[in-house]
Amino acid sequence: GSKITCSGGSYAYVESALGEFPGFIVNWLYFIGWGVLGSAAVINIFADSISVFFPVFLKSLPRAILFSVLLGFMVLINIRGTKQSVGFLKFITIIKLLPLFAIVIFGVRHIKAANLNWEHLPTIKTFGDTALILFFAFAGFETTLNASGEVKNSKRTIPLGIFFGGILVLIVYCSLQIVTQGVLGAQATEFKNAPLAEVANQIVGPVGASILLIGAAVSCFGITCGDVLASPRLLFAGANAGLFPKFLGKVHPKFATPHLAVISYAACIFIFAVSGGFRQLAVLASAAILLIYLAVILATIKLRLKKDKISDATYFKIPGGFLIPLIGIAAIVWLLTSLKKWEILSTIIFVVAICFIYLIMKNFKKVKEAQFGEPTA
Repeated sequence: GSKITCSGGSYAYVESALGEFPGFIVNWLYFIGWGVLGSAAVINIFADSISVFFPVFLKSLPRAILFSVLLGFMVLINIRGTKQSVGFLKFITIIKLLPLFAIVIFGVRHIKAANLNWEHLPTIKTFGDTALILFFAFAGFETTLNASGEVKNSKRTIPLGIFFGGILVLIVYCSLQIVTQGVLGAQATEFKNAPLAEVANQIVGPVGASILLIGAAVSCFGITCGDVLASPRLLFAGANAGLFPKFLGKVHPKFATPHLAVISYAACIFIFAVSGGFRQLAVLASAAILLIYLAVILATIKLRLKKDKISDATYFKIPGGFLIPLIGIAAIVWLLTSLKKWEILSTIIFVVAICFIYLIMKNFKKVKEAQFGEPTA
């Protein structure tokens, strides 16, 4: 991210290091496999959270109307400009973090030491299955990289942002897990869908549970809004490179944002959101982002081996040589082995379909070049 500073994120890294074809696969995997499916999964959690207060949103039609209103609002915010969108996301982030910090601060004194005792370790299979779903909660930082071309001083900002953001998330998640386990103990299995709400309920009563559910809804809204800000930039970059339809590369005459890419992306989220539930979408999205991470790590190795005129001092270089990239590859392969057969098959079919799309588009470009006698964008 500090070496390749143009917009496009994972696609830009892979395309620069490994070539057009791998970049094409990563772009489509990110757009559909992670971005659209991931946001569709998260916005379903939003609906589930507020359905506790308004059960009508458990029904298909009101749920679809809710999705359309939410996504419409996100589209308007993001078309008006990156600065306004980022400011709104900062506000949402503060709101969603406050209840989580409150759980940690006020929940510590309710922890029972006996509840933190492990009677036995989980099996490797159980641990792998859980890690695959949990991975969905840790992914997402790479979405911001899609707008790298609009980040001020990206060579410095991107590495620091990823590092400090990752540390903060790790500390918050570990703290929440300790408090939840310490307060609920064996009861935690009875509240799988909303354990934090139950912790808040036991600490301050029903009001606390309601605040946590509202916080969860706000968090999901913020995540989806952030994705609608960043991921269309991937469509925009891909359209300019000839990987997506050309109209997605157009910029709004007044706000200078890729408005058609934003609208198209939000429409795709809506379609998948009304047609699937959280768990299925989350697992498939995790599989897609793991493949993207694998491609980015391979691109990192390739860029390390490549000799160029750019001094190492001008961009961030992680210490340890190839040790950390190799650990990353091993972790990704292990997580992918936790996929069920139908999930593996779905992922393979999707990747094969992307390859066919690439071949069709390459053939179409050759025909256009033959007709007009010059390369087409």
